[in-house]
Amino acid sequence: MIENIFETEELKSLARLKRSGRVFRTVKNQNIPEHLSNGWQVQRKNKKTSRVFRPKRHDILLEDRVWFLLYAMGFTHLSGEGGAFLLVDPKSEAATKNQIDVVGLNPEVAIAVECKSSSTPRKDGRFQEYLAKHSVIRQRFVNSVKTQFPSESNRVPVLLLFTWNLIVSDHDEDRAREQKVVLLNEHDLKYYEQLVAHLGPAAKYQFFADMLPDRQIPGLRTAVPALETKVGPHTCYSFSITPEYLLKIAFVSHRAKGKASDIDTYQRMIKRSRLKNIKEYIDNGGMFPTNIVVSIEGRRSLRFDKGKQEGGPEGARYGTLHLAPSYRSAWIIDGQHRLFAYSGLDRARSSHLSVLAFNNLPASKQAQLFIDINHEQKSVKRSLLQELYAELNWDADEDDKRLGAIVSKAIQALNEDKDSPLWGRILLSDDAPTDQRCISLTSIFSALNQPDLFIVKKNIQYGPLWAGDNSRTLKRTLRIVKAWFGWIRDGAEEWWELGRAEGGGLAMNDGVAVCIGVLRSVLQHLLSKNFNLITLEDTELVEVTKAYGEALGEYFGSMSVDKRRAFRSLRGNQGRASARRRCEAALKDQFPNFSPPGLEEFLNLEAAQTNEKGFSIIQRVETTLQKITIDALKAEYGDGQDETWWYSGIPESIRKKAAERQEEDQGKGKKESYLDLVDFRTIAVDKWTLFKDLLAFDQRGNKRKQTEWIVKLNEMRKIVMHPAKQQVLTWDELSELEKYDQWINEPSGAFDPTKDRSNA
Repeated sequence: MIENIFETEELKSLARLKRSGRVFRTVKNQNIPEHLSNGWQVQRKNKKTSRVFRPKRHDILLEDRVWFLLYAMGFTHLSGEGGAFLLVDPKSEAATKNQIDVVGLNPEVAIAVECKSSSTPRKDGRFQEYLAKHSVIRQRFVNSVKTQFPSESNRVPVLLLFTWNLIVSDHDEDRAREQKVVLLNEHDLKYYEQLVAHLGPAAKYQFFADMLPDRQIPGLRTAVPALETKVGPHTCYSFSITPEYLLKIAFVSHRAKGKASDIDTYQRMIKRSRLKNIKEYIDNGGMFPTNIVVSIEGRRSLRFDKGKQEGGPEGARYGTLHLAPSYRSAWIIDGQHRLFAYSGLDRARSSHLSVLAFNNLPASKQAQLFIDINHEQKSVKRSLLQELYAELNWDADEDDKRLGAIVSKAIQALNEDKDSPLWGRILLSDDAPTDQRCISLTSIFSALNQPDLFIVKKNIQYGPLWAGDNSRTLKRTLRIVKAWFGWIRDGAEEWWELGRAEGGGLAMNDGVAVCIGVLRSVLQHLLSKNFNLITLEDTELVEVTKAYGEALGEYFGSMSVDKRRAFRSLRGNQGRASARRRCEAALKDQFPNFSPPGLEEFLNLEAAQTNEKGFSIIQRVETTLQKITIDALKAEYGDGQDETWWYSGIPESIRKKAAERQEEDQGKGKKESYLDLVDFRTIAVDKWTLFKDLLAFDQRGNKRKQTEWIVKLNEMRKIVMHPAKQQVLTWDELSELEKYDQWINEPSGAFDPTKDRSNA
């Protein structure tokens, strides 16, 4: 026996409460402070009482959203407040009850829903327990519904487990299939909510199709007169049928719905504005002379009985087409808006639509036909075509197309997997960009779709991610790439989470492409060390790359703000190549024998460039430093014929050394031109009151600490001035020089000779 089930017409008031994401309560005004402290907010204040509200808890919100979804889909019966109750032994006075979160009954289907949620994404160790508990109610649920709510045909039972923010493992999914429990998550819920907002009650047939693919449904069997013919090599049938019936057996494989790894998810989401316009057209007596194009799926989905036919064997054959009673028997290739515009209209029962039905058209051909039909009507976006690559080329004969399909599918799966560092970060064609969702599919596709990772030369040499066939290669690629980016994210989590926001730059197009480039370098290095990577199990390949991935994550995590900014500025192919080489150099510091092809040459070239850039910067800084020092001394001590500034401002030991050099040079230059770079530090320290506001680069510590930058500058000057010693400036040293240059040569100037220094 099942309790607390009502006809939907009786639940309108409950539907209003379920639809809201808030809990409302009327309280006395003197109790408002207590409620405010518990998270309530005031909606409306009256003389003695107030209406307060607060957001529903995540578990209650999930149950209410699922309940209202079934309500909006037009189920004839639904559970009341608190769910339904299934008695274990109705004859016993102490009968125990199993609570079911949501129950929905339709003439063809009976659904029992268990809801499990979390406030943040996580794995739940009790998931197997939830499955087992839900699966054992099946027979009692079926018997109770059949007895208490009889229908013209036996309802098909569905046990459904809805999750929100739960990370479900492959093992959990396998167990659910074994126990015949349907798993749906928050993405599915959002999809169906959006779909029912467009279609109304007709959306339930799409819902049923997902839960009961290829399942025989009593009452849906029919037969229609039809013509059998050929379009190219494919058999197809032309017939006329009511929209009401076609709505039940049709299935629209929307791109926006389902897991990204499903082969057949390719259609654009139905547009409500288009439906509205077409509905008005139908209401005004409009008709459609063109066909709805579908593919009849499954070996037993149709049977054609040839009828009596006059004339020769040429052309089409006349007969009767028998359609299987299955929600997922007719997949719409084109005409979804024309069909679904009939949803809710009286004419759906009396009108007829012309249908062109292919028999088991391959998914890749469906996608191609969809594009061919729509090309002249509405251009298909490049990003959509990129997402369709997997569907168009999954079974392609050409290796490059088939590999592209694997890569496209892997990227979309990484975006859908809540346990993936790339979850929700890849920008698909229907998505709006955000700071986190900013990685284009096209960009990451180009970085990952490389022959050296998969098939180098067919039947001769295969890359480390190849696993023998499409499905296994997809699984291997997902495991390796997911682990690689997991180490990177864990090592630089704060930077990763920023995405493209201020201070970000790692989890963006260029950053992700660089990381994939480094992964390729690591795999090439391991191959050069005689690792037979293709023979390793997926877990073993993850293990041999782990140390490198963790080191790369630590490298990113150790970057200063300036280095992160510099990393982000490296754009385009040349910038990515430079950033990748610098990452490789960081790995070489950790693993001295790490030497992917081209790294040594790059480092030598970069070294030459850093010395050249450093030489230019040092000259500029040294010239400015000399000018600031001499101008300050002259302003302080005077610049008369007696050169007071020279004798009063320059320590004697420095004056004597400069005079000796001038004498050796036969007095050709000015005295100050014979000062060494470090002499300016000695002068500054000696006259610190005069120079503390001019030459203190580091404001911490004493005067020697604050002028230590001049010593560092001098050491770097030695490197660039003596190339024969084969010393080079590092990128860190070049970055330091750039800081000195920007500081000392900034437009405002550190030194103003006109400034009154009498109180210094």
